[in-house]
Amino acid sequence: MSKEYTNYQSVSLALETHDISTEPAEIQGMLVGMLAGGMSMQSMDWSDALCDFVNQGEPFPQQVEEQLNGVFQQSCEQLAESDFSLGLYLPDDDSEINLRGQALIYWVQGFLLGFGLYQNDLSQASDDVREVIEDLADISRMDDEMSDDEDSEQALTEVAEYVRVSAMLCFSEFAKAPDTQKTDKEKLH
Repeated sequence: MSKEYTNYQSVSLALETHDISTEPAEIQGMLVGMLAGGMSMQSMDWSDALCDFVNQGEPFPQQVEEQLNGVFQQSCEQLAESDFSLGLYLPDDDSEINLRGQALIYWVQGFLLGFGLYQNDLSQASDDVREVIEDLADISRMDDEMSDDEDSEQALTEVAEYVRVSAMLCFSEFAKAPDTQKTDKEKLH
């Protein structure tokens, strides 16, 4: 039995319908970044953070909130799986290469933002994680103009896979096991 997940196109349509000018890739990147930085999978802090960063602090319309909740739940499930099944929210392979490259850059920028909300001091991080964060910062500044040829396709695929594995590495180092996580409100009391 396969689960029905939200997809890039449906999230993009919901955002466009409500004049919210951000990309699904950036949103999922930010969500995964917060989770990889140590945000509890039970926390709803992600919703406020997204409202602040992409919707001028205003609550999302219900249709958008439902789509974003789907992205969050899907990301949580994929990160919790032991089979490294995290899928990046990027346009499909039939889309123009420059569109996919720009979406990957947005994803990485969102990831770094979300990760930074929970991990702003990497002094206790492993050397691998520190290196990955530096690499991701470089990728976030990558030129999105690419030739539409096989070499560029292969390079984009390799960079996307590196980004995916890097996000999972950060998650494995900083995330709490789902059964030991408490919501931030529980931690305050």
